[in-house]
Amino acid sequence: MDSLFLLVFCLLAGVLFQRVPGFPPNAAATLNQYVLYAPLPALALYHIPEISGGTELLYPIAVAWICFGAAWLFFGALRHAFGWSRKLTGCLILCAGLGNTSFIGFPVIEAAYGRDALGTALLVDQPGSFVVLTTLGIVVATLYSRQQVGAVSMVGKILLFPPFIGFAIAVLMNVLDLHFPEGVRGGLLRIGNSVTPVALIAVGLQLRIAKHSKHWGFLGLGLAYKLVLAPALIFLLYVVLLDGTGTVVRVSVLESAMAPMITASILASSHGLKPRLANMMVGVGIPLSLLTVALWYYILEGI
Repeated sequence: MDSLFLLVFCLLAGVLFQRVPGFPPNAAATLNQYVLYAPLPALALYHIPEISGGTELLYPIAVAWICFGAAWLFFGALRHAFGWSRKLTGCLILCAGLGNTSFIGFPVIEAAYGRDALGTALLVDQPGSFVVLTTLGIVVATLYSRQQVGAVSMVGKILLFPPFIGFAIAVLMNVLDLHFPEGVRGGLLRIGNSVTPVALIAVGLQLRIAKHSKHWGFLGLGLAYKLVLAPALIFLLYVVLLDGTGTVVRVSVLESAMAPMITASILASSHGLKPRLANMMVGVGIPLSLLTVALWYYILEGI
């Protein structure tokens, strides 16, 4: 509950800061860069070296890859059918294809299934959502923005993306069975924990919801995919087709129903992919998801 309160408080704080005279006009961009360069790499270095397990881990790890791939196909098809701009399509793929599987997902999963279920939630987030963001997310952000880059430049952008660097080091440590001392891990966790308040304040600073905005229709479509269609797809695959049961499957489906990822909206904004729509996806999606996630929870209780 404390984590959910923090989400709402920081988002509202960012909105209120817009009205503070003399508040730096480039504050949101600065905070976005901080999130990408410090807490996200720190979280990867804190969590990933400690992950272990077998083939049963594929269920939660695959969630983000399936949802993002389906979003790319879904919104790509709509772009060709209705003549959408590349920027609009890229924004929807990023913001609807990736979920907030940690900052909202972790407190929700702990409240629903207990602290032991956080291990599964971590697998949905780190090797799943986080890796998709730092690889396919960069590809989409680059392809659908005005940036003209070749394959070599694209690979370079991914390899030099700070969260990916942190992830690569963390995976290497996991493979070599290397671990940070507890003091260092504590410092990494403290830095990583700053991502939620800083990112949400940045979103709040950029959030402007106009009653007559042209984005409302696209916002509704993006949230319909993220909060309804994506979890329905995972439910169909994991529960109906694969006949999955138990906590791992429940956590996987529920995580797929979380609100749009804050960092995905930051990535979209930083590449000029409809920043206002990207921030509306987060600002409207977070409170709305608390209702839709509750509905999915009750559906899952029946399996």
